[in-house]
Amino acid sequence: MLAARTKHDPYAVFRFRSYRGFFWGMFISQIGMRIQTVAVGWEVYERTGEALALGLVGLVQVVPVIVLALPAGFLADRYPRKTILMFSLIGMTLASICLAMMSAMGSNILLMYILLLVDASMFSLGRPARMALLPQLVPKRLFSNAVTWNQSIFQVSMVVGPAIGGYVILIHPTSAYWLCALSSAVFFILFLRIRVVGQPCTEGVAEDANKSILSGPKFVFTTPLLLAALSLDMFAVLLGGAVFLLPIFAKDILGVGVTGLGWLNTAPAIGALLTTFFIAHAPPMRCAGRNMLIAVAGFGGATIIFGLSQSFWLSMAMLILTGVFDTVGVVVRHTIVQLATPDRMRGRVSAINSVFISVSNELGGFESGLVAHFFGPVISVVSGGIGTIVVVLIAAIKSSSLRQLGSLQDVKPATETEDMDGTVSKSTG
Repeated sequence: MLAARTKHDPYAVFRFRSYRGFFWGMFISQIGMRIQTVAVGWEVYERTGEALALGLVGLVQVVPVIVLALPAGFLADRYPRKTILMFSLIGMTLASICLAMMSAMGSNILLMYILLLVDASMFSLGRPARMALLPQLVPKRLFSNAVTWNQSIFQVSMVVGPAIGGYVILIHPTSAYWLCALSSAVFFILFLRIRVVGQPCTEGVAEDANKSILSGPKFVFTTPLLLAALSLDMFAVLLGGAVFLLPIFAKDILGVGVTGLGWLNTAPAIGALLTTFFIAHAPPMRCAGRNMLIAVAGFGGATIIFGLSQSFWLSMAMLILTGVFDTVGVVVRHTIVQLATPDRMRGRVSAINSVFISVSNELGGFESGLVAHFFGPVISVVSGGIGTIVVVLIAAIKSSSLRQLGSLQDVKPATETEDMDGTVSKSTG
């Protein structure tokens, strides 16, 4: 045991040039995306004054994820993932440039929704390829190390991005969109120098594209542990999507303005970042399933207190806790997805994973905005937190595979064969 701990190197993956380029490109682009997200939320609410308008931002961003996920996963398993991701980055860069121009001209809000739809579409096309590309950048023995650090990219960007975004909006709102465009362009340039080892395994992708596309959801829905982890995380965050209502809380309830909005957006990421570093350096979880259930319940509880709070610092503390609890669930879920999926199915299963993630985040924003529109923001947030706890109770009762999951090291990929007609036969091994 002592020898195993001595050999553990949390930073081993950074010794590989390809991963370093990927890591920094992702980091910079994620910061730009967070800056743009804060700018969109603030501008839409400033120009409309409607909670429902904020909810529609989430809706237009989740529709492409749902519609394009399966085709994008199929493409990621059939064609070079590097090419797909680079095409995606070009589209995102152009969409942000157009958003900057529309914002500067004060164009109709409908045009902003259309451009957000285009931006989300380009992101969705590249997302499964990006998620499935990681095994082609690092040795297999360091894969879990790379997965852990990849989570830190999102957490750090969520700390830095919204904080910068708040000040950028205060000084020159249109610059937020230009910075997002620049960040995507930087990722594209860095990615040009990245060396990808191998290509997707195309012989297992059926000639009948329609049936091959459907093999991804078939695999997910016939793997109980994978389905349970994805469903729990999706419904919990779907009901607890208070982050889309932060402009209302910052302006009308807490009275802290756009600068305070930036810090409220940052708070969950502060907790998430601290938790990510803790998990990266700590021994493997021994009771991962139980930890996930407790963490999601804690997420719901912190959301309830945030909804009831009229103190900026208490609200900050609760949002930090939501980041702590959410990260535990994300790490468990993402590790299960990677370890329970054979390499040759990774693009299509990653596509399903992206649907679950975006449905919980973006559609959760629409749900929060809709409830806030009819009943007010406080009831929207508090009821969402209560719903999250109810979902945890149901999952704990119904899913024995998740409840009894011990160490994540115990998760094994299902042994599956994909026939030429696109059907999947599977046995656990």
